[in-house]
Amino acid sequence: MLTLYGQNIFLRALEPEDFEMIFSVENNEEFWEISTNSTPYSRYIIKQYIENSHKDIYEVKQLRLVICTNDKTPVGLIDLFNFEPKHRRVAVGIVIDNKENRGSGYGGEALKLLCNFCFAHLGLHQIYANIGIDNVPSQQLFEKAGFKKSGHKKDWNYVNGKFKDELTYQLIHNVH
Repeated sequence: MLTLYGQNIFLRALEPEDFEMIFSVENNEEFWEISTNSTPYSRYIIKQYIENSHKDIYEVKQLRLVICTNDKTPVGLIDLFNFEPKHRRVAVGIVIDNKENRGSGYGGEALKLLCNFCFAHLGLHQIYANIGIDNVPSQQLFEKAGFKKSGHKKDWNYVNGKFKDELTYQLIHNVH
């Protein structure tokens, strides 16, 4: 079963050519709230990150893949992080870079592909996501992919001078 290839998109490893997109995403203040980042990344740090992206998820506890359309155009990134093999779980995050591509179905297809990859190749039991209370499009994306809201953390993130709640969504793979 091919888990990284879908009908309209495929997921692939990072390449040096992805530098500008990653630099743009990591330094876009619009995304800092969802990534908990609060400072820009230098070109040097991004270059080092790409050069080390070949390391195994079991070693670095994370994996970043590029979401590409079938014509090989990169449209976003999808990340696994906080990988805990003992507990067979991982967190997931996703960003579609250009607003014009949001709502196109790329994110939902990428999320389903990545979940299938996690269950088939990493033997995971669950995947989870933490989503800001006011990020309704992401909540809908994860719900459509089968994730269930399992937690509500009050005043969890401090953003622009005020505290915001965060929701936890889980997708549990029940193999009998």
